[in-house]
Amino acid sequence: MDGNSPVARIRILVVDDHLTFAELLAGALDQEPDLVCVGHATSAADAVRMCDELRPDLVIMDVQLSDGDGLTASSTILQKYPRTRVIVLTAHATTEIFEQAAKTGACAFLTKDGSLSTMLQTIRHAQPGSMVVTPGLVAAQATFRYGIQEQHTRIPSLTPREAAVLELMGEGKDVRIIAKDLGVSPHTCRGYVKSILSKLGAHSQLEAVVIASRLNLIRQPQQRFPVADH
Repeated sequence: MDGNSPVARIRILVVDDHLTFAELLAGALDQEPDLVCVGHATSAADAVRMCDELRPDLVIMDVQLSDGDGLTASSTILQKYPRTRVIVLTAHATTEIFEQAAKTGACAFLTKDGSLSTMLQTIRHAQPGSMVVTPGLVAAQATFRYGIQEQHTRIPSLTPREAAVLELMGEGKDVRIIAKDLGVSPHTCRGYVKSILSKLGAHSQLEAVVIASRLNLIRQPQQRFPVADH
């Protein structure tokens, strides 16, 4: 591709019944050279219909809509178009909504009071098979859901290989990719993950990453959390 070739733009459908917010977001997207808003839906039914008509690359989906919830619409869209990326957006984040969003197959969960730069970064980099969540939101939800405390009296001892696996988990990589990066088999990598979960007292990769970040065992960038490890 030469320097004069046009940039392929990510085609985005905004779904939100708050007209002012939707118009501001659409305008901000259109200012970016690699993004374009192709439509605005105000209801769950319109969201599904417009996805059928427009086939967007990505949908920014509000949770609360005039005719129901955006999570049901997200599930319907992803069942029909599994390659479409969905970013779930909410003004009132709860653990239940977070978990439901992950189950739909959404690739990101963000709050409306977050920064535009975070939204733009997420649009460009979030991929199916992982859940991008801002660190503050994850920490708050994990504290509520798992009872994680601010102070820990025990820092688990990880082997160098386990520490490397944990760091890659924090970057949102699943077991197959971690195994490839480290030059081990997926079976061996799953063994490391199992050991890490046991040492951290965690029940999932998401919980392990949250605990590890609170213990300063890994860096705390914007996280992309795997929703599956097989």
